[in-house]
Amino acid sequence: MKYKSQQVAYWFFALSMLLLALQIVYGFIMGFAHMGFDGLHEIFPFNTSRAVHTNLLVVWILSGFMGAAYYIIPEEAENELVNVKLAYIQLITLALVGVVAIVGYHFNYWEGRKFLEIPRPLDYLVVINVLTFLGLILATLYKGKKRTTTSLVLTMGLVFAALLYLPGMIWFDNQTMDSFFRWWVVHLWVEGVWELIMGGILAFLLIKITGVDREVIEKWLYVIVGLTFISGILGTGHHYYYIGVDKTWLIIGGIFSAMEPLAFLGMALFAVAMYRKGEKSIRIKLP
Repeated sequence: MKYKSQQVAYWFFALSMLLLALQIVYGFIMGFAHMGFDGLHEIFPFNTSRAVHTNLLVVWILSGFMGAAYYIIPEEAENELVNVKLAYIQLITLALVGVVAIVGYHFNYWEGRKFLEIPRPLDYLVVINVLTFLGLILATLYKGKKRTTTSLVLTMGLVFAALLYLPGMIWFDNQTMDSFFRWWVVHLWVEGVWELIMGGILAFLLIKITGVDREVIEKWLYVIVGLTFISGILGTGHHYYYIGVDKTWLIIGGIFSAMEPLAFLGMALFAVAMYRKGEKSIRIKLP
């Protein structure tokens, strides 16, 4: 760890692990209910457990992404995080929003939209929280000594992820329109901008672990960006069947969804191959 402010990332990772464990617990509750052991139904109805389970997935991944950014950006920018205290406040408020949402689900306080069940007042708090996070990241980059492709791709993914949350806050009286835009939010997260975030994280890890030249790894990031936007948008089409569109979208969506991990796999395999090649060269030169 090069910078003291990177320690804030550990608490975000700890929150992620706690929420993941809680998600697994609710998964077991649903699993046993499916098997007929539904003794907890009065306390944890299946629909409530399902809402908590799916939304915990979103929150712990988001917390993990934030933690990764707080760790990676200072090192890539060669600058301490601009305000560590504000980062801790942002962590606490994120956790509080999550707790309020989970408790609210148990009292049927939700919007009833899969993955986006969080009540509207909490939506606004999430937006404020994420804007605070992005402000810290962007300010750190601005004050940093350098801006790498890895840090820029990671930041671009985080910004786009925040922007894509906003269409999910638009209210439609028409159920089909509401479901259409809800799927765009959810799946352009998963099949679009989240992949940019993961690309930045993977590039950072490969550079640190393998020692392969940064320029080589970061060239793969351009491939990931291009493939993500092409395959991610078209890949969303494999969900369109349920709103009555042509079955062609099921084929197009399936094919492009399958293409999405290829750039990540290619970058990882290439880095490992380059590492092994360099290791062999060093061994040959040794007396």
